[in-house]
Amino acid sequence: MNPRILMKRAPVIPVLAFDSVDQALEQSQALIAGGLDVLEITLRTPAALDCIKAVSEAFPDAEVGAGTVLTPAQLDAVLNAGATFAVSPGATDALWRAAVDTQCALLAGTATISDIMRGMEYGFDAFKFFPAEINGGAAALKSFAGPIQDAVFCPTGGVKPGNLMDYLSLPNVLCAGGTWLTPAGATAEQIEALAREALQIAGR
Repeated sequence: MNPRILMKRAPVIPVLAFDSVDQALEQSQALIAGGLDVLEITLRTPAALDCIKAVSEAFPDAEVGAGTVLTPAQLDAVLNAGATFAVSPGATDALWRAAVDTQCALLAGTATISDIMRGMEYGFDAFKFFPAEINGGAAALKSFAGPIQDAVFCPTGGVKPGNLMDYLSLPNVLCAGGTWLTPAGATAEQIEALAREALQIAGR
């Protein structure tokens, strides 16, 4: 999967942490019903790999990826579980090389021009910008467009409905990542409504 195609598929990528397969299936179904079918299941819980496998098998038309991928070993594990893309909070040379070797669509976390330049040395031009709000938000990404004209971004970290369009209105932002779509205690109906609201804000 070409990262740019992936990023253009949905304006918001839900960032998810599941404690069980049942929770993953229920909430993923709600998000997909709401129109968001690119899902980032983070490696932040013991159930993460099982959830990636279950969701990718249950919803073959969705793009199910893995987040919080830190090492080449984790990259191999999530790809074996069925992930079609990976997201990391940052990147090491080892992780960049592993992504090249596996031809994985990796959205590696960047926060500076130097981070972006390192990724471009490995042939990547699509990145996560993380944590977005702490690192200057939309204003920072707007400033990146001058010296780094070929890169595109998925900002994550502090993105929410109130500032979503500040990011999506930038030409170098193709989508955004958000944790607000699955608040604790939310029902499937509420999650579906939040997904539809995100699409409406984005004009989709």
